Amino acid sequence: MKKYALALATLICILFLSNKLFAQATEEGKYFTSFDGTKIYYEVKGDGYPVILIHGFSGTGQGWKSCAVYGDLLKAGYKVILIDQRGNGHSDKPHIESAYANDAEAKDIMGLMSFLNAKHYDAVGYSRGSIIASRLLVLDKRLHKAVMGGMGDAYTNPDWPRRVHAYRALMGDTTLHDVDDMMKYIYSQHFDNLALAYQQKYQPSTSPAELAAVKIPLLIIRGTEDKENGSETGLNKLVPNSGLAYVPGNHNTAIRTPEFSDAVIKFLNK
Repeated sequence: MKKYALALATLICILFLSNKLFAQATEEGKYFTSFDGTKIYYEVKGDGYPVILIHGFSGTGQGWKSCAVYGDLLKAGYKVILIDQRGNGHSDKPHIESAYANDAEAKDIMGLMSFLNAKHYDAVGYSRGSIIASRLLVLDKRLHKAVMGGMGDAYTNPDWPRRVHAYRALMGDTTLHDVDDMMKYIYSQHFDNLALAYQQKYQPSTSPAELAAVKIPLLIIRGTEDKENGSETGLNKLVPNSGLAYVPGNHNTAIRTPEFSDAVIKFLNK
């Protein structure tokens, strides 16, 4: 009987510890209900000045954790906010076109920052995340500084062929071979292709006139071997108060380098 009681107590203890560990694992991320009812997954770590990291196309906030800048920002004393943009990761993936229109993703970030009571904040975007960061430059007066990595001036064209071709390919068009590599990757990962298609269809552009009026400090970071998304020097010329830095790597690798992290933190610390 004593052996049975001891075994039962041990089992209860194991279950308690397991549940506690599971709770700790799931408590790292939370959900915020955005302006249209879409649930947006986010994580917050650190207690300092808030910096939100905005991932690229088909990515998630978790991708930043493999980049030097994530840990370095925390070491530098910043509060780091990760977000899964709508249609990606743990966030809702609406199959309604209107859910991705009219700056929905920028509005998600603005709503999240209000929810977190951020009076001011900085933003770091990469690739498509830079396109969303560009909208914050225009739309949110609380934005103090921004970094746009992996992006040139191509997105300022509302009819950017790469965006149009990506949308058409995701909707089943097999004739547009300039996006073949992207499609191979997407098919291999079993993403929600319709959600990704709508992200491309309603991907925002920021006009040269809007960029010319930006007064927020902006740093553009480009990999030395990155030839995608237009001209970084062209983008630099469009934004009066912007700087331009180069780091080693191509479009997929530059973001992970210590040099990218160093450039971000040096700029934010100014």
